[in-house]
Amino acid sequence: MAAVTFISGDVLTAAQMNALDALAFNAQTGTTYTLVAADKYKLVTTSNGSAVTVTIPTGVFTAGESINVQSIGVGLTTISGAAVTITSTGTGTLGNAPILRARFSAATIICTAAGVFTVIGDIS
Repeated sequence: MAAVTFISGDVLTAAQMNALDALAFNAQTGTTYTLVAADKYKLVTTSNGSAVTVTIPTGVFTAGESINVQSIGVGLTTISGAAVTITSTGTGTLGNAPILRARFSAATIICTAAGVFTVIGDIS
């Protein structure tokens, strides 16, 4: 769902109200994927037989924006950063790169400040 700004007196149509509750998906089948601005507030799914790396780029997301990630393939998904700071309870094999714990695990990436992200969810 794209961010929408409302002002006093705006009236929403039924379609606009329904869109507020709709979760959009971005299915990825490769072994690497770099998040883009259009991924905010979506569920990015990863499906591959090999390990998958989802990279958070610098300068794309702002504080308060979030992205959901779910691994639906057998290859585990690592969340890494390109010149960003990631905080999480997961340590991963790359220090601060959390890994979705198992097939069908999911996590939310939250931008908490410019270039700073917290990852919460089923991670190791």
